Amino acid sequence: MIRVLLADDQALVRTGFRLILGGEPGIEVVGEAGDGAEAVRLAAELHPDVVLMDVRMPEVDGIEATRRIVVDETSPRVLVLTTFDLDDIVYDALRAGASGFLLKDAPEERLLTAIQVVAEGGSLFAPSVTRRLIDEFSRRAPTSPPPALDELTARELEVLRLLAQGLSNAEIAARLVVSEHTVKTHVARILQKLDLRDRTQAVVLAYESGVVRPGTQ
Repeated sequence: MIRVLLADDQALVRTGFRLILGGEPGIEVVGEAGDGAEAVRLAAELHPDVVLMDVRMPEVDGIEATRRIVVDETSPRVLVLTTFDLDDIVYDALRAGASGFLLKDAPEERLLTAIQVVAEGGSLFAPSVTRRLIDEFSRRAPTSPPPALDELTARELEVLRLLAQGLSNAEIAARLVVSEHTVKTHVARILQKLDLRDRTQAVVLAYESGVVRPGTQ
């Protein structure tokens, strides 16, 4: 059972999400928060698996709430939902620790899929978000690569670059002509060596450190 916490300052929006998720087998809505501060408190009290997080909320916004909730690998996963498809929101949400980013007008089935993917430790982004994310990184000067990058093998670096291009495990496997299980093993080793929580952090690191340049294939 995936335990979900809803965080949105509009009661009608929370009601809509509860109606969508309430009839879905395998998903349980365990609480609702009307602002970021309440979301942080309820996340600590209720231990949800996934937090559906609005961005624009009074007092503590969704980005700061995400930052306070996602502190380590045992923290709830945060799926950011917003009506705003803006570069700074995407970037800040990722830096804060969000595992996914969808627009509120996404189809119901995409929302359900996103919750499942994020709960299982994956990352998911709306198609329009990926392009904006890459554009945002293209405007930022690369930082110095962390020393741990030197620990990656040539194949692991290759997998990291493909991850940063938005490819799934299955797509990476097809590109490298290896099994999907092999790709999963490589991804796990990359995360371990770089001391990262998930694929999202790996993508951020790849672009910020210059391992991958926007526009490269």
